[in-house]
Amino acid sequence: MKNALVLGAALTAAISLAAVNSAQAQGAKEKCFGVSLAGQNDCAAGPGTTCAGTSKVDYQGNAWKLVPAGSCEDMSFTTADGRDVTGSLERLDRDIPKS
Repeated sequence: MKNALVLGAALTAAISLAAVNSAQAQGAKEKCFGVSLAGQNDCAAGPGTTCAGTSKVDYQGNAWKLVPAGSCEDMSFTTADGRDVTGSLERLDRDIPKS
């Protein structure tokens, strides 16, 4: 019984990994917040952005960029002031310029 549970868990993990890899192979994209450089966001996300290319600062938390599915939360960067930041599938409240 224990071996069946271990095998089931391993199979579930393998299927999940295959789904992510398949989505990436097919060119699937997801919105990733806080990863674009200033002026290189793909679309508006909130105050400080109105359209593609309007983010004001690097890694602005409310601006998103389309990235390969499954890669967003693995993206990390070092800001100009030395902070380490990562991408997020949800809007972030960091690095949002004053209006």
